[in-house]
This record gives sequence, C-alpha cells and structure tokens, in this order.
Amino acid sequence: MNLILLGPPGAGKGTQASHLQKTFGLAKLSTGDMLREAAASGSELGNHVKGIMAKGALVDDEIMIGLIRERITQPDCQNGFILDGFPRTLAQAEALDVMLKQVGTPLDYVIELEVQDDILVERISGRFSCAKCGEGYHDTHKQPATRGVCDACGSTEFSRRADDKAETVAKRLEAYHAQTAPLLPYYESQGVLASVDGMADIAEVMGQIEAILRP
Repeated sequence: MNLILLGPPGAGKGTQASHLQKTFGLAKLSTGDMLREAAASGSELGNHVKGIMAKGALVDDEIMIGLIRERITQPDCQNGFILDGFPRTLAQAEALDVMLKQVGTPLDYVIELEVQDDILVERISGRFSCAKCGEGYHDTHKQPATRGVCDACGSTEFSRRADDKAETVAKRLEAYHAQTAPLLPYYESQGVLASVDGMADIAEVMGQIEAILRP
C-alpha cells in the first residue's frame, strides 16, 4: 500500500504517518530524512546531494525523484510507503507518477488532511515548550498545572519556535495553498484522493484514515 499525506504545516501529517507506519507496516518517507541519509551514505548520488546541501542550494526535483526511487527499493518498503512532504507541486506529482509507473509501484491513496487556516494558525502560534526537557504546552489548550512551572521537570524556563509566530504560519499556509491546490484535482482525476477532517482529535483522524484504507 503506497500513500501520500497532504496537508499544511501543523495539520498532523507526521503524527498520522507514524501511526500508519506502526499499524500497516509501512515505511515513512520524509524528504528531509532522505536527503540527510543520502548525504551520509557515500554513494555517488549521495555525494552529489551533499555538495548541493553544503552550498545551501535547493535539491532539484530530478534528484529528489531519484532519491525516492532508490529509497522505495529498500526492504522496509516491501509492504509499501508513506510520502510526507512530497510532492509539493504539480510538476513534482507528475514526475513522481512517471517514476512510480516505471518501477511498477503505483500510488494507492492520496489522503488530504483538511484544515481551517484560522484555527491552524491559533493551534501553531500558541505552542511553547519547556526549554529544559522539551515538554510541550499551548496557550489555550495545555497550560502547566502550576503556571510558569513545567509539569515534567519543574523548570521555569520556556521557549517558542521562531517559525511558530502567527505571521510566519500564515505565510507558510499561503505558500502551501498556492503550491498544493493543483494537486487535489490532479489526484482526484486519478481516483486516489480522499479527504479527512484534519481539525478533529488525533484519534478521530486516525479512525477516518483507517476507514479509507480498510473499506
């Protein structure tokens, strides 16, 4: 079973991918992880990727497709894979389809986690964590039991990610919708697109996805 998870930053793709990995025995393929693994591999392609990354340049679509092609031949992909973070554009989706057809590994499902932008901005921009142990909190949904004191380790120091600011999140969402909107009709025309309510509780989203995969 081969899947793509689509959804903006903060929609919960990573959480759902981890659950599907355990439940269905699928390999979770993150583009970031693949790039780092390739750069450390010492292979010809990996050395090329390492050089590009060392210059701070972006890895082009052709190389990314090549990395995915190599990755899905590995033993842990025998039962299938979940792509998280790729494709992001229509050109990438088309190139991915060509490659998957060449190796005889077509996509079975593309699952979109639908979200409401305003709620997602609030969800992400309200996040903060303990600077000492990393325990996660939220301005609205999960404050420490004793205000200003970490429940897990008792630290009084907290931090927020710079890219979790409301303005930054809003810009990332704009970019996601601009790039990804064309993917939805593209995959819908292939009969592989399914959408779930990404704003529901984590367990409920899991249930919706499993209902799609186990009709």
